[in-house]
Amino acid sequence: MRVLLAEDDALLGDGIRAGLKLADYAVDWVRDGEMAHLALQDNVYDACVLDLGLPRRDGLSVLKALRERGNALPVLILTARDTSMDKIAGLDSGADDYLTKPFDLAELQARLRALLRRTQAASSPTLSHGGVVLDPASKQVTAHGLPVQLSAREYALLHDLLRHRNQTRSRAQLEESLYAWGEETGSNTVEVYVHHLRKKLGTDFIRTVRGFGYKLGDTEE
Repeated sequence: MRVLLAEDDALLGDGIRAGLKLADYAVDWVRDGEMAHLALQDNVYDACVLDLGLPRRDGLSVLKALRERGNALPVLILTARDTSMDKIAGLDSGADDYLTKPFDLAELQARLRALLRRTQAASSPTLSHGGVVLDPASKQVTAHGLPVQLSAREYALLHDLLRHRNQTRSRAQLEESLYAWGEETGSNTVEVYVHHLRKKLGTDFIRTVRGFGYKLGDTEE
């Protein structure tokens, strides 16, 4: 899962990013509202954790612009603004949840999990192809009815391919779904995870499109 974190406090932002990475999220961290606005325009995320008191552009302005573009991305506001009116303004502007500082990192992780479960269950109950079924709400994968154990990045790669089941995905596109900005990747990282998925789901489940990337194999479904 790829998350945008918009937080201007360096110490707090670093702690949140580290905590979310330990929970297997790929986290892009920006420190002002204008950068958050541009990141949300140019990238695809699964969720956004958004501070309101951001420099250059207020968090509410970022949120309103996101909703005006018709983007339903789940947004969790994380802010020191703790009055009832602040919460009402945030939720009425399109936030999906509101957490005030100071907070417990475990609660932030739990709220984010719940938010993603609700959103994914509503928008896409399951994704399937060739006997493989992925449930975004529970993060469970089965192949021909049997459970399959995947690592976090194997799951993320499979999720990306299933979401774009009729498309060829380049290595760069797949890396974007696996890693945050600036996170070091090996030259054959995607190939390694594709190899792992083929061992678990079948050698023909993922096709290599030479010179372009990868796509799901043909199926009679």
